Amino acid sequence: MMPPQHPSVALFVTCLVDLHRPTVAFAAIRLLEQAGCTVAVPRAQTCCGQPAYNAGDRATARDLARGIIDAFEGHDYVVVPSGSCGGMLKHHMPHLFDDDPNLRARADALAVRTFELVSFLTDVLGVESLPVQWPGGTVTYHDACSGLRELGIKEQPRKLLRAIGAPVVELEDPEVCCGFGGLFCVKYPEISVRMVSDKTRDIAATGADTVLAGDLGCLLNIAGRLQREGHPVEVRHVAEVLADMTADVPPIGQGRPLAR
Repeated sequence: MMPPQHPSVALFVTCLVDLHRPTVAFAAIRLLEQAGCTVAVPRAQTCCGQPAYNAGDRATARDLARGIIDAFEGHDYVVVPSGSCGGMLKHHMPHLFDDDPNLRARADALAVRTFELVSFLTDVLGVESLPVQWPGGTVTYHDACSGLRELGIKEQPRKLLRAIGAPVVELEDPEVCCGFGGLFCVKYPEISVRMVSDKTRDIAATGADTVLAGDLGCLLNIAGRLQREGHPVEVRHVAEVLADMTADVPPIGQGRPLAR
């Protein structure tokens, strides 16, 4: 089905973007508006419920899900600049209401309309070019687990990076987890540190100037380890690069980004 000429998009900002990197949300809005979308940011939105869901707290996850369903109805699409939150809304949230046919139907309807940002731009809107030219330097790309395995996001960001002239040097193991994993890094810190150290070693071996990904949790984890190990690699969300906002904010982990 072809999307409407000027689709109404509700942006699901995500907790980490809201609290740590609001420029990712502004970059998403810029990209969506450039593609002809009308963008709204529902004020009543909350956490997607993934931390509670992963901890086994289904009651809290259900309460959050009810609010999300209410807040995001009435739009053609819901777009998320995060594979993990997108995966929660699209694949896991509906099962919280397996015992409630009415809410399950509403959750299913929301899931069908929900897309990760770069996937939405390429797979739904058919975006093939952007009014941006990468200023220089090589980049490498980390395929975040949820985006890759739950949403099938692999070639989409690379396609748009090539379109803006960004040379991508591939990691040896781009699909291996960085060790963040939401609550995983809290429950199993020693294993998590080993995993992110393997990831940063892989990043450093590429010789790339910048590492990109589509999930802020991974990026915060990777940025922290790169700094501790002294690797001079910039860390950015792919939306900031595609929206030409790298001059507006420092790399992740290097100073606090501006609000806009």
